[in-house]
Amino acid sequence: MHHVRDTASSEDASKIRTGHGPENMATLRSFAISTLRAAGHHSIAAGLREASYTPLTRPLDLITLP
Repeated sequence: MHHVRDTASSEDASKIRTGHGPENMATLRSFAISTLRAAGHHSIAAGLREASYTPLTRPLDLITLP
């Protein structure tokens, strides 16, 4: 999972280094990757691009929120 998080969101280059920030961001990134995989995306990078086309509605559609 770390390799996918690092290549898709440049996790190793993150400037968040203090407190619980790194763990929280890793959890959010893992949630995003798991959600994209559950939605049927084989390429996480392509899934992130697709979700970014309509940033106010597409992510909510993936987790089935109104």
